[in-house]
Amino acid sequence: MAELSNTTEMAAWGVKDGNIGSLGREMSENISKEGYRNHTSVTMFVLLGLTSEKDLQLILFPVILVIYLVTLISNLGLVILIRMDSHLHTPMYFFLSCLSFIDICYTTSISPRMLSDFFKDRKTISFVSCATQYLVFAWMGGSECCLLATMAYDRYVAIGNPLQYSAIMNPNFCCKMVTATLGSGFVGSFVETVTCVNLYYCGPNIIQHFFCDLPQIVSLACSNTFVCQVMIFLVALLFGFGSMLFILLSYTFIVASILKISSARGSLKAFNTCASHLAVVTLLYGTALSVYMSPTSNHSKNQDKVLSVFYVNVLPMLNPLVYSLRNKEIKEAFKRVMKRARFLSQ
Repeated sequence: MAELSNTTEMAAWGVKDGNIGSLGREMSENISKEGYRNHTSVTMFVLLGLTSEKDLQLILFPVILVIYLVTLISNLGLVILIRMDSHLHTPMYFFLSCLSFIDICYTTSISPRMLSDFFKDRKTISFVSCATQYLVFAWMGGSECCLLATMAYDRYVAIGNPLQYSAIMNPNFCCKMVTATLGSGFVGSFVETVTCVNLYYCGPNIIQHFFCDLPQIVSLACSNTFVCQVMIFLVALLFGFGSMLFILLSYTFIVASILKISSARGSLKAFNTCASHLAVVTLLYGTALSVYMSPTSNHSKNQDKVLSVFYVNVLPMLNPLVYSLRNKEIKEAFKRVMKRARFLSQ
């Protein structure tokens, strides 16, 4: 980015003092660690957005808007349906309603801002708003990983130990597990965000993405990012690989339990209860790993954006559809609710 010629232009781009670019980096080297810990030159970031082509923006805006509205309606509808129908008051559907709630918060942390940016020539976001956006996004993302691991454990208990399922997965225990997933997700995102915010940013301030993704932000820091990168790695290892390893381990025991079932019909029924969960896990981890674990030389920024659109916008829309289309109990519950609504309206 070219140097800003006067103070007014610098303020507009969110830089309080000094030139940006290489000059800013030279200045940062002369500032002591004690001096820049509580000093932030950059007060605003500039998002490049999904695309800079106007014609493509006109096509993408209604598509993203429809996806977001369908996501809200389908997930909120699933939460209400599970709440209203007593037949769905089981641990599996309780976790599913929590997953829908997390998906609503997850996509809402990004989509509204993303939609409004389609109409802006300069897509600026304040430093605090950027940090808050990532905090909520990472909180919900980490919580979803933990919740999917919890749902895998629920399926293992249901298939591997059906006689004691109700005693093990009692309502109190289920609530504690959901609280733990949300709490651990918040702690992980809070640690990442605080570590990132404490870095020194002297410019440039352009984020090559449509939302405040932490790797993009950290790459703009003028100070040493080693501690922050270690924190990002540890959180990713704990929530990403940790939950994935737990899910794989759970399904190893599930498969072993299914193989012990003598009837083919029983085995098929047991597998069907896990199919939707497996589909969601595969979509989430497959996309996220493609973005964050693949070497940067193997893909471009545009490819990262396309994959990010999938797991930020599309996947939260697919989750309730994947669980609902293959689930007879949800279909039956929907019919009962519709009958009840018609009866009350008469």
